[in-house]
Amino acid sequence: MEKALPHSYINGTDVSVITSANQYKQQLLTYIAQARQRIYITALYLQEDDAGTEVLNALYEAKVNTPALDIKVFVDFHRAQRGLIGEKQQLGNRAFYNKIAQQYPCDIEIYGVAVKSKELLGVLHLKGIVFDDALLYSGASINDIYLQQHGRYRLDRYYLINSRDIASSFCQYLSELFLGSALAVRLNNDSKVELPTEKLNYKRIKTRLKSSAYQVTKTAEQGEISITPLVGCGKRRNVLNDVICQLIKRSENSITLFTPYFNLPKVVTKQIISALKRGVKITIIVGDKKANDFYIADPSKFSTIGIVPYIYETILFRFVKRWQKYITSGQLSIKLWCDGDNSYHLKGLVVDDTYHLLTGSNLNPRAWGLDLENGLLLIDRQQKLIPLLVKELVEINSHTTVIQHFTDIEQIKDYPAKPKKIMRRLRISKIDRILKRFL
Repeated sequence: MEKALPHSYINGTDVSVITSANQYKQQLLTYIAQARQRIYITALYLQEDDAGTEVLNALYEAKVNTPALDIKVFVDFHRAQRGLIGEKQQLGNRAFYNKIAQQYPCDIEIYGVAVKSKELLGVLHLKGIVFDDALLYSGASINDIYLQQHGRYRLDRYYLINSRDIASSFCQYLSELFLGSALAVRLNNDSKVELPTEKLNYKRIKTRLKSSAYQVTKTAEQGEISITPLVGCGKRRNVLNDVICQLIKRSENSITLFTPYFNLPKVVTKQIISALKRGVKITIIVGDKKANDFYIADPSKFSTIGIVPYIYETILFRFVKRWQKYITSGQLSIKLWCDGDNSYHLKGLVVDDTYHLLTGSNLNPRAWGLDLENGLLLIDRQQKLIPLLVKELVEINSHTTVIQHFTDIEQIKDYPAKPKKIMRRLRISKIDRILKRFL
């Protein structure tokens, strides 16, 4: 696999890990203030709230202090046109960007990228922030809960990688694919913002996205760890998806899989079962129903969107029940993460303590077939990253519960009245099968 993929090299000392959302926010602001050449941010959204305002102000202040600093922000075009689900008073993040821009004499560039004609059909889900020659990679977007602004947090994975080659490959990809086409639209200016001019030719856009790739120049001197940036969009000819499948397929001893929403693509489930049958020990760390960002704790405030966590839990229940024998034998471990009213957003794979996949992909059908996703594959044959992984897992596992039996998971009969009623209707109508494709 390593020989087939374009890769660069880094040393173990070039990688560091952050283990909390609060630390991530502080480091993010520190890196913004220290940058001198470039800051390229890619996220699903930069939200109009206290954390989003603090970060955006920090970007403008960095530009004021260092006028030559190249600052570009890329967010999903469709998400920028609306507020958060349930926040009817929000006009959308674009209005927020323009409001902040009017407060400063300098200019930074904020772009909306439309990879599909509608948000339901797919979004920009690329992740990664470049500060000069370093890449801060996380699945987190920028808002109050991702940055633990007011106590509550949404836990993610946060890795800082010092590599000029990898940082430049991310910037080059964004510049060549989005700025050199109609895919990116400036959001923080006074002109009217519409869908890209190619909105009637998404077939051509799809072809462009599928053929896109990060350009990596091999370093002259090999390091301890090879690193490959990956990108993919759609079910076919998706390099990121292919690598995920190959990692599981070639596993020999162990797999640790992180996913916030238990709704694995069929091909991934198939490869996991195949790995179990050949003796691979597998640990899946997934968010509990209550750690889902759509979970509504107050029954009086429950709305239809709140059914999403229950759908995921039902899928998990069926999986655990079907493969209970591997849990009983100790070969399969399912860990549910829950910490009060906080939420869980971790993604990625660790295979045989050698292959580390950092990704923004939720490892679900939507990520697999609709969204534009990316990731980093680190091949660590000397296992230099294991101490960092152990440090990360200690924090994660401090809030996990191990499932011993499928009866440990709530079933539809155990749900409150409203979720129970909706779940039964979905099951009878079989609409839940359709919903799984978009969740």
